[in-house]
Amino acid sequence: MISPVKIWRRQKVVRERLGHRGKIISWTMIMVPGGDFKDVAPYPVAIVELTDGNRAVGQIVDYISEDLTVGREVIGILRKVRKPSDDGVIAYGLKFKPI
Repeated sequence: MISPVKIWRRQKVVRERLGHRGKIISWTMIMVPGGDFKDVAPYPVAIVELTDGNRAVGQIVDYISEDLTVGREVIGILRKVRKPSDDGVIAYGLKFKPI
């Protein structure tokens, strides 16, 4: 079960990175995911260096294969990260979109 308290606590970090631009410094394609992510595999995940110098890890969305390169510019966006829990809690999180 997803704890609404954990989701709420994580939102501060997500809010700070929304809309920030960065560049992919490394990425991989997840072929065999665990748990809640089996229905979306395969999907790319990247380490992104943001313009403020911080780094973040997140899924790359709305991409074409040419977008998955080191140095590609991305922007942090808010997206649903998994199916709703039994309690109806929908978890949203940080993902990255090529620009």
